[in-house]
Amino acid sequence: MSFDLLVLAVGDTVSPGDVRDMIEHCTGPGHRDGELDPRIVAFYEELRHRFPDQPPYGPEPPWMSMPLDVGIDHVSMSISHSTRGSKAVEAVCRLAERHGLVIYDPQGGEITGLDQDYRKAVRPNGDALGPPVTLVAGLPWAAVTRD
Repeated sequence: MSFDLLVLAVGDTVSPGDVRDMIEHCTGPGHRDGELDPRIVAFYEELRHRFPDQPPYGPEPPWMSMPLDVGIDHVSMSISHSTRGSKAVEAVCRLAERHGLVIYDPQGGEITGLDQDYRKAVRPNGDALGPPVTLVAGLPWAAVTRD
């Protein structure tokens, strides 16, 4: 069993609708060409250093599909619904915040990190959802509220 997360490099002042449009583009059949966003590069390099998505893999990779889907402005991942997946999600959350990236959870339709605010999540239509959430030992990332 798995779940997906999409990490996006968006501008400083974007609306949930702008993020929704970007999500549709990033999950579509083709990726936009151009220069890599340095925030995505730094995020991906740090993430794959801890959780490799190309050989040689660690003993229990958290990824259900490898290599991760990387575009110039996003990283898409399918994560194992397990303890090892929980550790990867924790790293994704910390790294996304460190690099000023937005996290989209397609299962719950939640966007976290819009306008660099990691204390609340919103839906792509702009509806507030309250505090963002984290994954704890095998629970879906949307199952447990953050402090």
